Amino acid sequence: MKERHVAYWVCTGLVAFFMISGGLANIFLQASIAGLIKLGYPGYFARILGAWKVLGGIAILVPRFPRLKEWAYAGVTFELTGAAITDAVAGDTGAPLVYTGHIVAPLVIAAIAIASWSLRPENRTLRGAVPGWLRPSRSLPLARQASTVQEGALLAASAPAPAR
Repeated sequence: MKERHVAYWVCTGLVAFFMISGGLANIFLQASIAGLIKLGYPGYFARILGAWKVLGGIAILVPRFPRLKEWAYAGVTFELTGAAITDAVAGDTGAPLVYTGHIVAPLVIAAIAIASWSLRPENRTLRGAVPGWLRPSRSLPLARQASTVQEGALLAASAPAPAR
């Protein structure tokens, strides 16, 4: 269990570092802004993207807010896969090694982000939102069980609401 915890924090720290540093570069470095303009994006898009990257990197680090973390991981994945696709389609093929690196690097970071998401401790997940077959061995009971009175009937998740 300790190895899983260490692996989670290594992956999460790397993703947060890449997102926050990349976001700050998008906001403040003219070379980063020029690179996005070269790919066909408007200049202001770099600063918007940079702000979201910084906020996403912070969101996966802070405690609590599991739904925000889910959205942050989704945004990180969308941003990184979109960066790889953009570079594959509109990148400069004049330097093959650089061209390949601009495609592979975001995909590797996306894989690390997915590893971070899948290694999260239970206190950083949305409880009950993950299907039973994906849950760790110490799973919470499912909301639907075959042993209910009617086949497929839902079990009460909490006490019934009082009558109005």
